[in-house]
Amino acid sequence: MRVLVIGSGAREHALVWKLAQSPRVTKIYAAPGNPGMAPYAERVALGVNQLHDLASFAENNAIDFTVVGPEAPLIEGIVDLFRRRGLNVFGPDKAGAALEGSKAFTKELLTQAGIPTAQHQTFNDYTKARAYLDQHGAPIVVKADGNAAGKGAIVALDMETAQEALKQMMVDRVFGSAGDIVVLEDYLEGDEIGATAICNGTSFLPLALSQDHKRALDNDKGLNTGGMGVFTPLPFVDAAASERIYNEVIAATLNAMQQTGVNFTGVLYSNIMLTASGPKVIEHNTRFGDPETQAFMLLLKEDILNVLEFASGRQVDPNALWHPGSAVSLTLASGGYPGGYRSGIPITGIEEANKLEGVQVFHAGTALKDDQLVTAGGRVLSVVARGNNLQEAVDRVYDAARYISFEGMHYRKDIAHRGLEAIKH
Repeated sequence: MRVLVIGSGAREHALVWKLAQSPRVTKIYAAPGNPGMAPYAERVALGVNQLHDLASFAENNAIDFTVVGPEAPLIEGIVDLFRRRGLNVFGPDKAGAALEGSKAFTKELLTQAGIPTAQHQTFNDYTKARAYLDQHGAPIVVKADGNAAGKGAIVALDMETAQEALKQMMVDRVFGSAGDIVVLEDYLEGDEIGATAICNGTSFLPLALSQDHKRALDNDKGLNTGGMGVFTPLPFVDAAASERIYNEVIAATLNAMQQTGVNFTGVLYSNIMLTASGPKVIEHNTRFGDPETQAFMLLLKEDILNVLEFASGRQVDPNALWHPGSAVSLTLASGGYPGGYRSGIPITGIEEANKLEGVQVFHAGTALKDDQLVTAGGRVLSVVARGNNLQEAVDRVYDAARYISFEGMHYRKDIAHRGLEAIKH
């Protein structure tokens, strides 16, 4: 089978790495890919938003199966385009991707279906939004309705932050048209986790629960990022609680979508707050998480192609998916990230790290300059380790990180702290 993977980050590198292990896959292309994918995939010089060119490439190169990594092409309708041209593609259509593409649509859907989520109000007028904010007070969450590349949700613990976030979105338009409509919602307290499932209409294959570390610095301090690391599975969520999450959130959302006439296929990856009154949806994503995917791919025992094909009707045994133990991913970031940072800095030590047992390094923001691997983004590398237990996975990931170096490199030293605490008690 000939497979095309669309995207260039660590998530896509992890998918390519895992697809290369499938006995059913004969050739992999990556568009645009990254230097780390070179051993497994042929890179194609097409950007993720060149939808028609990507479809033509798939047609002209007899691609049997396309996997879309990032959200932007899904929201733009790449799946609809591929299907119209008779091409087999993994992911939701444009109507399904609205779950990620529009915060307002999702909030409305959740509310009408009675799926637990934070109380909220939606505004397209800055004056009215500001009046509501002043009346509501902080803490509050300010969300741009549209796709803002994962940066459109500001958790404001004080009024000054909330007012500035609202002004930046609706007046200064820092996220462009994504901030034309803004959702103001109550701040939820609890543990934030991720629930991921492969979906086919109203049936779904639950993957493991995970916990991302969004803040840039240890002890959940600093600015929000695209994700500084993740661990899976979660020792502080038992089987009964996990089943409740999948039933009350994933199953309920798929049923609600079906009632609006949308047959959702692909990945539903939900950010959920475990509050004192039960699980509540923070937001839905309609593609694999990053850095969640990197950890999943190391822990996954089943052929990834079989797992992806669940979305088109293949039967998969949910009890045979995983290796025993835990997986942890750790993001190595550029100096200054998530603020301004320099690129083009030489990277060393990846080969040495990859030689360690249970370790794999995935490229996120890298490039080749005169045959030298250099930094080319805020999140540069994703170091991932699998262990027989969480402590072993954590030890391995930090051992591996010590081999890698580039000027200004920083990473969190406390990934999986919540899981390790839970095991002790």
